[in-house]
Amino acid sequence: MATIYIGIGSNIGNREENCRKAIKLIKENGIAVKKESSMHETEPWGVKDQPKFINMAIEIETNKKPEDLLGILKNIENQMGRTESVKWGQRIIDLDILLYDDLILETPHLEIPHPFMHEREFVLRPLVEIAPDKKHPVIGKTIKEMLSVLNN
Repeated sequence: MATIYIGIGSNIGNREENCRKAIKLIKENGIAVKKESSMHETEPWGVKDQPKFINMAIEIETNKKPEDLLGILKNIENQMGRTESVKWGQRIIDLDILLYDDLILETPHLEIPHPFMHEREFVLRPLVEIAPDKKHPVIGKTIKEMLSVLNN
């Protein structure tokens, strides 16, 4: 079983309910959700002229390969009504694989660990609640350490 961390975000409609529904759909796909962070309201990143986000993180366990897990997450996004729009634009739901055990993977469709996670407080703040001592396999710092670097 792999231990994987997923970032969840929403800034359209009932943001909290969208996050809860995404977690429910992840469970319905046979994936064990082990931990959930609290929900954090955050400023948009990249494209500033849009509503605030609700962001959270979850820890899951599954035997699914990274590409198969990505397919499930994309299907959930589509099922919930996400459509492709402007990069970093508003969205009903966003599901990102942040960490997958200590795997380092780069394909045309998937990069693990998530390439921007160490730069984004909206990713690290919820993640530090559920995995403060988890080390980034490339950077070598814990989630707690990466968040403290951002806050200085």
